[in-house]
Parts: sequence; C-alpha cells; structure tokens
Amino acid sequence: METIQEGKHFSITDPEGVKTVIYQVNKTKKEYLDEYPKYTVERLEHTEELVGNLNRKTFYVEEPQKNGNQLVILSFGEEKVVINTGLLLGDEVKITKKPSSLKFNTLYSEEEMEYKDFQYTPNLKRPISIIDPETAEEIKPTLYFDEKTNEVKGKCKLKPYKSYFAFEIREGK
Repeated sequence: METIQEGKHFSITDPEGVKTVIYQVNKTKKEYLDEYPKYTVERLEHTEELVGNLNRKTFYVEEPQKNGNQLVILSFGEEKVVINTGLLLGDEVKITKKPSSLKFNTLYSEEEMEYKDFQYTPNLKRPISIIDPETAEEIKPTLYFDEKTNEVKGKCKLKPYKSYFAFEIREGK
C-alpha cells in the first residue's frame, strides 16, 4: 500500500513596501556530487491575499523532509534586502540565529550582458538565483546544451542600468 505524502504550508505578512520571497535549499544526491553543485535552490510557490493594507503570503512546500527543509527568506524593501534563513520542521518555521553560508552579490552593468554559465542537476535544479529587487521576480535563465561538457547549462540576460540581486548556497568551510 502506498502512503501519500502531503505538503506543508505556512504564512507570513509583508509590511507595506516589502516583498518577501522564499527559497528551499536542496542537497544534491550523493551519486551526483562529483558532477554537480552540492546545493541547489528552488523558489517556493505562494498565494497572496490582501489583509487591509498588508499582503499575506502563504508558501507551499511540496515534499516536507523528516529532518526539516532549509529555507532562505529574502525580504525586498526600498533600497535594501533583508536576508534570513530558517527551517521548516514539522508544522513550524524556525528562524535560525547562526549565520549560514549564503553568498550574494548585487549585479549592475551599463551594458546589456549575459551573466554566468551555471550548471543544472539532472532534475533541472540550479545552484544560483538572480532576482529583480524592484519586483522580487526571478530572472529566468535561458537553457542550452553544452556539447563540450555534455551538460545542460543556463545564462541570464540582464538589462543595462539596472541592479539585480544574485545568491547561491555553498558548502561552509
């Protein structure tokens, strides 16, 4: 008999002028570690509802893990990004106090550019995410097959005179 795994959900309320997005950090399976990055990021799907002047977002985790799901919580406000990490464990989200190995950059160019060839895992997950801080929307990469390395890779096209927020999860030292 099969057991049906149900997803989890949790809600947050954004203050006025703030847009929060949440990513789940996935660890690559051991059999792929020689070829692919150790961690990938996946943006959580969410729904929104207005509660007065505030925006309430409900985030969904498809496959809750027994040991918890690692989360990166990014809150985009005017001229700044607040970064938190957390853990969905059981029916609660715990915000961590200990810093994690999160590398981020602000990208800006006065010319249109393509940013970075980054590798995908076999299930098409990637280790990096690039976000437009004004809209909090992710910049979708263009996928291509690199015949030299026999891998699926991606590049993001960035507009000139615009800042972007990029982050990736790396193994801590």
